[in-house]
Amino acid sequence: MLEDSASPEQRRQAWWILAMNTFAFTVCFAAWMMNGVLITFLVENNVYPWGPAEMGWLIGIPVLTGAIFRLPLGIATDKWGGRIVYGLLLLFSAAAMYMVSYCDSYWGFFLAGLGFGFCGTSFAVGIAYTSVWFPRRLQGTALGIFGAGNAGAALTTIFAPRILKILTDGGANIEGWRTLPKIYAAALFATGLLFLLTTKTRIPAGSAHKTLMQRLQPLKVMRVWRFGLYYFFVFGGFVALAQWLVPYYVNVYTMTVASAGLLAACNSLPSGLIRAAGGWMSDKWGARTVMYWVFGTCLMCAGLLIVPQMDIHSPGSGVMAKLSGEVVSVSDSMIVVATKDRKLEYQLKTKQNELVSQKERNSGFLILPRMQSWQEAAVAVGDKVKRKDLLARGVTHVFFQANVWIFTILSLIMGAAMGIGKAGVYKHIPDYFPNDVGVVGGIVGVLGGLGGFVCPVIFGYLLRWTGLWTTCWMFFFVLIAICMIWMHLAIRKMEKKESPETAQKIDTLPNEA
Repeated sequence: MLEDSASPEQRRQAWWILAMNTFAFTVCFAAWMMNGVLITFLVENNVYPWGPAEMGWLIGIPVLTGAIFRLPLGIATDKWGGRIVYGLLLLFSAAAMYMVSYCDSYWGFFLAGLGFGFCGTSFAVGIAYTSVWFPRRLQGTALGIFGAGNAGAALTTIFAPRILKILTDGGANIEGWRTLPKIYAAALFATGLLFLLTTKTRIPAGSAHKTLMQRLQPLKVMRVWRFGLYYFFVFGGFVALAQWLVPYYVNVYTMTVASAGLLAACNSLPSGLIRAAGGWMSDKWGARTVMYWVFGTCLMCAGLLIVPQMDIHSPGSGVMAKLSGEVVSVSDSMIVVATKDRKLEYQLKTKQNELVSQKERNSGFLILPRMQSWQEAAVAVGDKVKRKDLLARGVTHVFFQANVWIFTILSLIMGAAMGIGKAGVYKHIPDYFPNDVGVVGGIVGVLGGLGGFVCPVIFGYLLRWTGLWTTCWMFFFVLIAICMIWMHLAIRKMEKKESPETAQKIDTLPNEA
């Protein structure tokens, strides 16, 4: 471990390991996210007739592998060291990625995705391997720098669509897509060789002799699973959006896959790069404070993003007869009803100009929703009406463009907050479990990876059931609220346990608001 008394050579070695871990993680993460772009491209170009649910499975299946095997590979890293485990992982993933170029069926892509999905386990390996090289006071910063490799997702969303366009000659030679997985396979293979040749094995003290049951003891602690739920959102949600936002932009805003990939990167690129800053923030202000801000910001953004694009006509406030009688006059602005002893005039709210012109619709720059209401006669001259009969029905027209730039800014803010949150969650682990970083980091990573797998599948089914693309934000809103509530209750419980007198005093203070 990098102590204050470490020699310059030891310091250089630690920072080189961190650099290689971060580089390898970036390459792995870029490869792990490839299906989000590739599957969308193949469906949009009618190469395969897959629906939203099938797309969700194919996009999510590599994430499933990366999630399930994080724990065993985290344990393996604690036992044999990161150099061997990481190096072999990169070489195996390269072989599985190469096989994607030969796929020609749904199940072929499914099985190949299971194979190269092992790229996703690189996070658990890298976390355990990085933590043994740095002291506790620097681990938040070091793990934050390592986690910046998440930016590999942005590299894929930005460059993969453009590479596909070049490889397929703009769609003229559609089979050219098969070269893309070969490029990723070559990058994984070269990185694996470099990793094995330039890094050094280091294992946590006493870890090599632990039994499997001893290694799994921390999983009995509820705190581990709470951290896992946080990571289910901040990491799993990030992974899900890195893949889901491409088809989201294509379908909701009728963009090309290349343009969608560029805007989707506005979510994934800041989320990856800012993770290093999140580690520093967690070291300086504490992970709890950071997580409160992360969840609060994400909850606000998700709430604003829930509102879908809409151009709807809905029933509004109508006009009812005050007394029985006969309709003697009907116009756009008034209905006159003759009763036994008098005539009653009912003023109608008339329709103004068109709510939105065609030019405004095409501009794409409308930010705030627009609404207009009016009333239309529901009776004709000569009709007999009774008291409380409907004379004029109300009509309300609502138009909301869900401006793409506002959407992207909110997505960017949410992605950045997720990046900070990822560092905040992993700052907790070496603090509470310094000798079990591989195991605890592995299970937290499993739950986070499962979030990346489960969320696109849930998104696909929610879209199928409701027809609303914004249901993904509804799901996130509920998930964030659960995380916030559980975190706050757990913190209050710890405060009462550690300092019951202070906690009791706070609970009984008069409300000054």
